[in-house]
Amino acid sequence: MGGLQAQYAPSMYIGLWSRLDGLERADLTHALEARSVIQGTLMRSTIHLVSAADYWPHAVAVREARRAHWLRTGRRETTEAQMEVAAVRLREALAGGATLRRKELDELLGKTTAHGAGLWVDLVRAPPSGTWERRRADVYALAEDWIARAEIAHDDAVEHLVRRYLGAFGPATAKDVASFTGLPPRELEAALARLDLRRFRSQDGAQLLDLPRAPLPDPDTPAPVRFLPTFDATLLVHARRTGLLPEEHRPRIFHTKAPQSFPTFLVDGAVSGTWRYANGAVELMPFGRLDAAALRDLAAESERLAAFHA
Repeated sequence: MGGLQAQYAPSMYIGLWSRLDGLERADLTHALEARSVIQGTLMRSTIHLVSAADYWPHAVAVREARRAHWLRTGRRETTEAQMEVAAVRLREALAGGATLRRKELDELLGKTTAHGAGLWVDLVRAPPSGTWERRRADVYALAEDWIARAEIAHDDAVEHLVRRYLGAFGPATAKDVASFTGLPPRELEAALARLDLRRFRSQDGAQLLDLPRAPLPDPDTPAPVRFLPTFDATLLVHARRTGLLPEEHRPRIFHTKAPQSFPTFLVDGAVSGTWRYANGAVELMPFGRLDAAALRDLAAESERLAAFHA
């Protein structure tokens, strides 16, 4: 899946529930506690849920690009040297498995410096924060204390991240890969050149990249109804070619007053409306008329989603 966006904790629960048969809420909470899945600020400087095996390759791949972007975008009053000093203080405060809340982090380093500290020190969000039961992901721990550090070279880490993206969203353009990873074009071009990839041409002539032997389902493959949470990555710009979000509906899902998007449902593999959970039930707001078969399937899936909430 390339990592699940997790700015709003329930979104990752619903995102996994929609993709895995039989998932219970406690399954993900227990996995976070057991450290087999990890929450950290990774691609595009947003919180992602990734497997323990993917955490260090992802962190190493995006680290330098994230630091450079932070220093470049309006925070010049804080220098790289100052951030390195702050990183030492932060490591000392978190040594031995200690944790810090967001407020404590701000008090220790100052708000501006604390905002970028995670770019110089690899941090994870420690449960119970960032779970369904306690949704604000505001407790931090040292990643190297939380999960054994995996030594991986930067180039290898970038290639790993690119493979994860293409495994989730390919075939895709190099621009799509850059949008997801946040890596500089030159660095990404070098990684793509090193990888053994399949290459296609889209209808508009753009080159599309994919993993060798990656499945290409027949266009007529049935797509069951599905419910997606806010911030689901399959609807973001870097996933446009998935075709899940018809462009005519994009302004309804993403706009300046609601950059977090809305929970959506899919019919025949495309966003066909939004939903919300209220008063013990899932309410549907379709964008157009739905046939009887789709309504029956949505009703059954709505009941399962309501039970998951409850």
